Amino acid sequence: MYNVTHPPASVCILRLSAIGDTCHVLPVIRTLQRAWPNTRITWVIGRLEAKLFGHLPDVEFIVVDKRENTLKARSKLKEQLRGRSFDVLMHMQLSLRASIISTAIPAKIRLGFDRGRAREMQWLFTNMRIAPASRQHVLDSLFGFAEKFDVYERELRWDVPLTDDAIAYAKRVIPEPGNTVIISPCSSHQLRNWRPEYYAEVADYAIASLGLRVILCGGPSDIERRTGERIESLMKQQCLNTIGQDTLLQFFATLERATLLITPDSGPAHMGTAAGTPVIGLYAATNPARSGPYLSRQWCVDKYDQASRRLLGKPATEIPWTTKIERPGVMDLITPDDVIKKMHALLLSLARNKK
Repeated sequence: MYNVTHPPASVCILRLSAIGDTCHVLPVIRTLQRAWPNTRITWVIGRLEAKLFGHLPDVEFIVVDKRENTLKARSKLKEQLRGRSFDVLMHMQLSLRASIISTAIPAKIRLGFDRGRAREMQWLFTNMRIAPASRQHVLDSLFGFAEKFDVYERELRWDVPLTDDAIAYAKRVIPEPGNTVIISPCSSHQLRNWRPEYYAEVADYAIASLGLRVILCGGPSDIERRTGERIESLMKQQCLNTIGQDTLLQFFATLERATLLITPDSGPAHMGTAAGTPVIGLYAATNPARSGPYLSRQWCVDKYDQASRRLLGKPATEIPWTTKIERPGVMDLITPDDVIKKMHALLLSLARNKK
């Protein structure tokens, strides 16, 4: 068995998506790099996610286009890896599609999740499993891959280098750090999204009562653009709407200069953590203890248990850990006052830490 004193020469990590989950992978890589400084690390990653992390100088990236047919993507990856072999494959994705693609990666040890968590038959595609665990945050579960090799001292570090273009963009959007709230209003799952009128109320309060600037951020999809326009139209105060105008890396650089981020369960919540920015996460459809922003769970508005009791008839402690309560109206359990209270508490904490 490989360990800290006898590390593998090469490790391949398979985690294609999504943005939030790839944010969770990076601290595991940083942990392995510190424990195994001479180990070559390769990351098989999705095309979109590579736009955020693919320029890291100390990791080899092999990009898979998830828009392609599974067998075609597998065939391309197999050709790219022809003649190569890895000591260890860390198969960190549970989808059957990812498992099929994993068969193109030659490796002596094929490490996956324990049988209890290896959904979609992942266990058929591995020959070693991480230790069983229950009710863990996603990031904690991924650290299980390092712990399997006796690497226990965690490195909660992302160190995403910024390009000159990203830095310049962020400075244009936030000239002076320290007084800006970013609202990224949309998740890729529509039933996790909060009402535009609620965002508008919180944004108006942040500007009028707290003296903060508010920036709306998001991708170029129709729902994100429409949501941003709707928030703007409902606001009494003036905000800056940059939805659809930045790249992932420009957005990351902007997050680094922000005071705080408000967002539902989404990729940006975890990008905020990676950027070192506190996150007020809006959680009712999903469980923040499992998928909340890892370093900001105390700032999340958590209505998951209330949603479970109201819509499933039992407390959250009695439902499966991975349950999503994505029902119409579930996010209405979160009120603007809930978010404003969290914002006050977070700003007070930041002020105290500056003293």
